[in-house]
Amino acid sequence: MSPTLVGLVAGALTGMAAIPQLAKTLRTRHARDISVWQPLLLSTGIALWIVYGMLIHNLPLILTNIIPLVCNILLTGLKFHYRDNAA
Repeated sequence: MSPTLVGLVAGALTGMAAIPQLAKTLRTRHARDISVWQPLLLSTGIALWIVYGMLIHNLPLILTNIIPLVCNILLTGLKFHYRDNAA
């Protein structure tokens, strides 16, 4: 198995990790059980991985981090949007 394929599969699997939480937050319309720091710090780290991928010209690293970055930014936004839905 090529290193690129391993990287793509690993990135796809870890990238999909935020999707269930994002879907649940959208469905229930509350984010009280989510710490704002988790998606915020994760977004920062993922953004840095994208920058690193750009610096070393590694397309799989860049591409596999776009979806988790978007998901975690959305999750952070939803945390603030639903902050008053404490029920």
